[in-house]
Amino acid sequence: MPELPEVQTVLNTLEDRIKGRRIESIQILYKPIVVCPEDEFCRRLIGSCFRDFKRRGKYLLFEMDDITLVSHLRMEGKYFILDDTYPISRHDHVIFYLDNGKQLRYNDVRKFGRMELIDKDEDYRRFKDLGPEPFSEEFSVQYCRDYLKEKKIPIKQVLLDQSFVAGIGNIYADEILSLIHLDPRTPARSLSRKQLEEMIQQTRNILNRAIEAGGTTIRSYTSSLGVTGRFQLDLSVHGLDVCPICGSGIKKIRVGGRGTYYCPKCQKKKR
Repeated sequence: MPELPEVQTVLNTLEDRIKGRRIESIQILYKPIVVCPEDEFCRRLIGSCFRDFKRRGKYLLFEMDDITLVSHLRMEGKYFILDDTYPISRHDHVIFYLDNGKQLRYNDVRKFGRMELIDKDEDYRRFKDLGPEPFSEEFSVQYCRDYLKEKKIPIKQVLLDQSFVAGIGNIYADEILSLIHLDPRTPARSLSRKQLEEMIQQTRNILNRAIEAGGTTIRSYTSSLGVTGRFQLDLSVHGLDVCPICGSGIKKIRVGGRGTYYCPKCQKKKR
C-alpha cells in the first residue's frame, strides 16, 4: 500500500505534469470508484483546471477551479498519463481527457481506491478524522504523551492508527521503531519523553529521506509515472532477512494483525 512518501511522490509528479491542464471529458469505467453520482462528478469537473496539489495523510487533494477532487489510492491505485492511442487496460477505471490530448488514467487492480468531491473551503485539520501531519508542529512530544498515556496496545499498532498521526503505514512504522531501537510490541503508554522525542525525529527523518528517494518500490507498488522509488535500498528491517547493523537474523511477527519486521538484538524487549 502506498504510504505518505509514495503519495507525495505521485502528487509531486502529477503537479509537474498536469498543473493548469483542463478536463475536457471524463469516462468512468467502474462506477464504485466514484462515491458521488456519476453525472454530478462529471458535471462539476468537466471544464475545470487542475490548480493546486495538496496531500492530507494518504489522500491526494486536487484543487480545481471551484471544487476539490479527493483521491485515495488504497492498496494498489495508480495514475498514468498516456496518449489517446494507448489501449485502455481492464484495470483503467476512470479516465480524464485533458486539453493537451493526454489522458490521466486511474488504474487499480483491486478496485479499492475511491474519488470524491468536497468544497474548496474544507477544513483539512481534522479531515477524515486524521491526526496531525508528521511534519507539523502539532505532532509534538506533549501531543504524543497526552494521546498515548492510556494506550496499553503496542506502539507499532498506534503508529498505524491514522487518527494518531497521518500517513504512516506498515513499512515506515517498522523502520521508525528500528531506528529508535524499540521492540514493536512495547506498550505505547510506557514510552519515555526521550523515546518520544526520538520517535518524532526519526519519523520525520525517514519520511523526508523516502520522499527524496521517490518512495519505496516494494511488491506491487510503483508510482507508475516514470518514477521508481529507491528507498527500499535503505531499509533497515522491513522485508529483510539479516539486520544490516548487527548481522542478526530479522524476525517477522504479527502486531495488531500486521506483518512486522524487527531485529531481536537491536530492538531488545525490556522485561
